[in-house]
This record gives sequence, C-alpha cells and structure tokens, in this order.
Amino acid sequence: MPDLPRHNLPVEPNRFVGRERDIDELCRLLGRARVVTLCGVGGIGKTRLALQVAAKGGPRCPEGVWLIELARITRPELVIEEIARVLGVRQEGGRPLLDTLVARLRGGGPCLLLLDNCEHLVDECADVAAALVASCRQLAILATSREPLRIASELVWRVPPLDLPEGGGSDAESVRLFLERATAAGTRLGQESLPDVVRLCRALDGLPLALELAAARTSLLSPAQIADRIDDRFSLLTTGERTAPARQRTLLAAVQWSHDLLSAKEQVLLRRLSVFAGPFDLGLTERVCAVPPIAEPEIVDLLGGLIHKSLVLYDEGRGHYWLLETIRRFAAERLAEAAEREAVRERHLSVLCELQERHFAVEVAEAGLPWPHRLAALIRSRSLLDDLRAALDWAVESGNVPLGLRLCFNSTGLLPVSGNPMEIVGCLERLLSRDLTRVSEEQLAQARGCLAYGLEARDELSRSLDHAFQSLVGLRDPFQRCVMHSLLTMVLLRTGRADEALGHAEQGLALATATGDAWNQAAGLAGLSAVALTRGRLREAQRHGEQALARAREHGHRWMMARGATQLGAVAEARGDLVTAWDHYETAIAWLRELAGGVELCGTVELARSLARGGRVAAMLGEFAAARERLAASLELSRRTGQRQGVARCLVGLSVLAEAEGDLDGAVLAAAAAAALRESIGQRFATGRIEELLGRARAKLGEGRTTSLWSRGRSMCPDEAARLVLEGVRPAAPAGAAVTEPVRRSPLTAREHEVAALLTRGLSNRAIAGELVISPATVARHIANIMEKLGYTSRAQIAVWAAEHPAPSA
Repeated sequence: MPDLPRHNLPVEPNRFVGRERDIDELCRLLGRARVVTLCGVGGIGKTRLALQVAAKGGPRCPEGVWLIELARITRPELVIEEIARVLGVRQEGGRPLLDTLVARLRGGGPCLLLLDNCEHLVDECADVAAALVASCRQLAILATSREPLRIASELVWRVPPLDLPEGGGSDAESVRLFLERATAAGTRLGQESLPDVVRLCRALDGLPLALELAAARTSLLSPAQIADRIDDRFSLLTTGERTAPARQRTLLAAVQWSHDLLSAKEQVLLRRLSVFAGPFDLGLTERVCAVPPIAEPEIVDLLGGLIHKSLVLYDEGRGHYWLLETIRRFAAERLAEAAEREAVRERHLSVLCELQERHFAVEVAEAGLPWPHRLAALIRSRSLLDDLRAALDWAVESGNVPLGLRLCFNSTGLLPVSGNPMEIVGCLERLLSRDLTRVSEEQLAQARGCLAYGLEARDELSRSLDHAFQSLVGLRDPFQRCVMHSLLTMVLLRTGRADEALGHAEQGLALATATGDAWNQAAGLAGLSAVALTRGRLREAQRHGEQALARAREHGHRWMMARGATQLGAVAEARGDLVTAWDHYETAIAWLRELAGGVELCGTVELARSLARGGRVAAMLGEFAAARERLAASLELSRRTGQRQGVARCLVGLSVLAEAEGDLDGAVLAAAAAAALRESIGQRFATGRIEELLGRARAKLGEGRTTSLWSRGRSMCPDEAARLVLEGVRPAAPAGAAVTEPVRRSPLTAREHEVAALLTRGLSNRAIAGELVISPATVARHIANIMEKLGYTSRAQIAVWAAEHPAPSA
C-alpha cells in the first residue's frame, strides 16, 4: 500500500517573497515551544508565513503537518470537528470526540497542527489547543490569529510588516514583493518607477495584501497614480473608527480603494461571491449570482476582471475560484449593506439542494451509469462540503427546515457511506429543533431515516433502531424504504435479532426487485447472506453473496461492490477455504482503494476492515510478509480515524500472525491487548479463540508464564502491543510482575462436542444429522454456537480444535 500523505499543505499560488529570518527563527522556536501563535493585523501575511514554517518543519514530524482552516467555521463547537475531519478521526458512540482525537495524536510520533485564522473562535481554539498539548507530548501547534490564544504553553510571535526601503533601494522585502507581483500582472517596471514604488510601499506600511492589490493595478495605473490615490483614501479614513489599529485602517483603505475601482457590476458580483464558504466553480457562480442586474452570460467576463484585480483567486488545474478571507468578509459587509444577504443566501441554499439531488441520483439512484460518472458525482458532492455547511447554517438561521432537510438527505458527503456520521446527525438534530409546521410527514420520515443511518455508524444501535422503525412507517419512496430495510437488517443482526433481520432483508429485496433497483437489490442480498452465515447455512450464504456481488457489479458503485466481495470472503472463511477468502478480500481492498483515491478519507473505515481481514487470512495461509503489510496498513488507517474497534481487530490479526510465525509470547500479548481494548469500548466478543490460544501457550510456556503474559498484555498500550508483533521486539518481563487475571473458560456442551468431533471426518450437516438422529437445521445451530464460543469462522478450524480436544468421558 502506498505511503499515506503526511500533510495537507496547499501548493502556494505564487512565489513567497522575504521573511527568511522570520522563517528560520520560527522553525527554531517550534523545536522548543509547544504552541506558537503568529499574531498581527489581517492581511499582514500570517497564513503565508505559517505555511512556509510548517512546510520547512515537515520532515521533523513523521506523524504529519496538518492545516486546519478555521476561517470558514462559524460555530465554536465545529472547531474540534474540523480538526477531526482533517485528521480523518470519526466520532465514536458514547465517547467525546476530543478523547478520540487525543488517542489518535498521542499514539504516534511528532506532529504539527496549523490552526489558521483563530480570531473569531479564539476561546474555543484556546481550550482545544490547551487540552491537546496537555495530553499529547509530541504534538506542536502553530496558530495564526489577530489576538493571542492566551494559554500557558503559548509563545506569541508578532508578525511585522515587510521591511520598508531605506532611501531609494530596491532590496527591501516590500519592494521585492511589489515588483514580483507587478511582473505577474504583466507589468515590467523600470528604474524610473522605483521612487514611486518606494513611496507606495511606505504608504501601505509594508502590508502584503495591500501591496498585492496595488500591484495588480499596475496594468492600468502607474505606481505614482496608485500612490496618489492610496494617499487620498487614507486621509478619508482618518475620521473612521479611531480605536482600530493604524494598520487595520490601512488595510481597509486598500480593500475599499480596490473595491471602488471596480465597475458597478463587478461590485455586485464580488459581494454576491461572499456567500460561498469554500472554492466555487463557474457553473455554481452562474446559478447563484446571475440575478439582475447581472445576466448569466456576463459572469465569465466579470469573474475574469475580478481575478485580474486580485480580488478573486483561480486554480487553473481544478477550475476553482476562491476569495481571500479578508476580501470575503469585506464583500459580505457590502452584501448586507445592499440588502441582498437574505435573498442571495436563500438562492445559495436552493441551488445547492438542486445540485445535491442531481449528484445523489447519479452516484447512487440512477441505473445504467458507468462508474466514472458515479465517482465524479461523489467528488463534486464532497467538494461542496464547506458550502453545504454554510447553507445548512442558513437553513437553521432562517427557519427554512424543508430545504435544509432536503439538502441533508441528498448530500452523500454528509452520509456515512462516504462522509462523517457525526456531522449528519448534528445537522439533522439542529434542523429538527426548529419549527416543523412546514415539514411534511414524508420529509420527517426521511429525516428519521438519515438519523438512523448516522447513529448506526456511531454505534448508537438502540437509537438507530427507534428512528429506523419510525422512518419506515412514514416513507413512501421505494428507494428510501429499501434503504431502511437494509439498515434494519444490519442493526438487528448486530443486536442478535436474526429472525427480524431476515424479514427486513426479504422485504427490501422484494421491493428492490419489483422496481429494478440494483443498488438495493445488492444490499438486500448481502443482508440475506449475512443472516444465513449467522445461522451456519453456508450454501445459502454463498448463493446470496454471489447474487449480491452480481447486482453490485451491475450498479457499478465500488463501495457496494466491496461490500459484496467482503461478504463472500466471510463465507469462504467460514467454509475453511482461505485461498478464496483471500481473493475476495483482496478484490474488496482494490475497490476501496480506488474509492479512497478519488475522495480524501472516503471509505477508510471499510478499507481498514478489509485489510485486517485479509491480513488475518494471509497469516493463516503462511503469507507472512503480505499479512504484516496489510495489518500494518489497517492499523494505521484505524488509528488515524480514531476507531478503537478497528485497532482491536488488527490486534486479533496480529495475534494470529505472531502464533503462525512461532511467536507465542507476541500472540498472547496482542490477544490480551485486543481483549482489554474491546472491553473498554463495551464490545461483546467470543472468548473461544482466546482460550484456544492460551491452551496452546500453557502447554508450551507453562501456566505461570502464560498468565503473566496475559496480564502484561492487558495493561499494555495497544500501539505498543502492535509494534511488538510488527517489529518482532520483545520487552523483558518486569521484575516481580503480578499475576492477577486468570482467563475465563467456556467449554462446549456434550452435544456440541459430538458435532465438533464429527466435523473432523469432513461430514456435511445432513450427514451429521443422520449420525446423531437430529435435523440438519439443529446441526447448523450447534455449529453456529460452537463458532461463537470458540471465536472461529470456519468448520475447518472447529475440526482442528476437536482433534486436539477430545470430549471428556462421561
């Protein structure tokens, strides 16, 4: 598996000029201080400087350098969620997100977080930063803000303006920046312009943003003309708010001046662009902003004019536009002054609803589309995530609950299949707390269904069931009803209610078949296979699994195809056919990697699960290098996303690997660490496999050493236990280690011993039934019970166990 990215720093749009001494000094400070905050007025270049420092310090941070852009975050509670999103950490049911985030950061090596634009959320940023550095010793934080965080571990660095020229020299940072940006704007200034450039740099106080805005105008005005106009604007602002810092007034003057030089329609478009919270493309701009006095055909030229004047930035490779935050806030004030805020934000919400409905239909609902079309729709949907949040904030603020619910339901970027279940739950709960008089019963049912979907991903199974049952009562749309039947199948199986799960799987499949819905046919068949596997009906599970994968291929979505392949892998494992299981898991891994490659962190939890299963099977097949690679990759993904259940799954696989390599010490340590971790999250698990392992360990290592290893493993950090197996390192046993935790035993019943013994002869369920004069269904139930008790997944494993453990004599 290729190395995971170790940073998310953007490619800078143009060459960084100056501040070489600041960069070197800040890099040294970051080696000594835990929190460094770059403070200064807006537009002074805090973000650009921080990005340079972060990029230079990256090699010293093996756990990565991660940019957390907070300018677009509007509510304090979203700070911790944004950090978690960037790091790929997902919410765990019943556990504060901060705790999960701390566990993710504490387990690795040195890591640097860049918290950019903290000033409007300074209290929450301070609380989060203080909590993280207190718990994570190898974490450093670099922040940018207009005011310090004011926490104990903080070092405040006041970002100065760029160096101003002394005399008429051209070596000063401010002059170099102005000349560089003027050249980029297509203007080559000669020596005769230098005195006016020096005058302009001094007038602008060396502020980078003001210099860049001024340099963009050199294609129309000479430096002398620009300097003259800047001076006039400054004199007008001296009667403004005197409590504002002088440099703040200077920056506002520069922005106001640049705005005043726009045409009337450019001004209208600029203020309307402030409604976008993230990057936007031409099509979105046309749909939201093309309202009189601007016609849609004019948008392209008007955008070009704004780009030319450096008020809008453009990424040619991605076809995205965006506003600097200072410009966006200035434009937002102009939008409010023009009494357009409500109308434009409502249009923004409405347009996003329409776009997301189309993206959802292409990605999931429509039949007969090739996978590249579906993937493109998924990527486009998730690229609008910042705008989705802004639109949902407006839906809550304005009380437009119907549109807000529509947006939630159709935004796959918010749903657990590709997004963050914590976020969809939060969005829906905020909307449902408002006045619901304009919301139809059908929409309420849809909202409950989305809530159920998100809650299941958060392991809140009881609440998920409640909402799913309520949703199913009110839903009329066949596609949505099928989704709810599939969800209920999954949750009911997780809660041990297989008979009810079977009924919902059958109902969902029947409805999907009647409507020709391949997505839900695949889901329904996968559910039937899972029910059959739970009951020990392997042929039935195999048949339904094959049909599920066939329907998933017909649909084309890699997530559903991977689900079908993983189910077939589980069935093959249960049959003891490890080679076939390996092939199915590898197929699922390839599809999920394709999905994750198209969308950042998309499907990582599912990928981690498939990698762990594949690694475990590889270990049992003796493919130790492949097993180690897949288990290490799964562990990394699970740790990055804060999924303790995934880490426990990896530890189980590592225990299998260690024993297969002849390392019983490592096998016991990893199994003990897995058991302790599962207990800490309240997860029920079978003890049979552990008892088997410990039985072999006692026979070879002795009772005392085995129990000592078990006790040490339970108290060991999961990452340490994993490392011991992955790297083959063994710590010395602590002197006088206490032996305090005997392992529970769970022997089979007499009848179960008889069934297990007959499996050693390779008999089928029907043949075993004939030997014992019972029904084949009863045999299947006994086998399912044996698997549960021993923690096994195949008949072959039971046969090996039975050969080594003859039934006790009567």
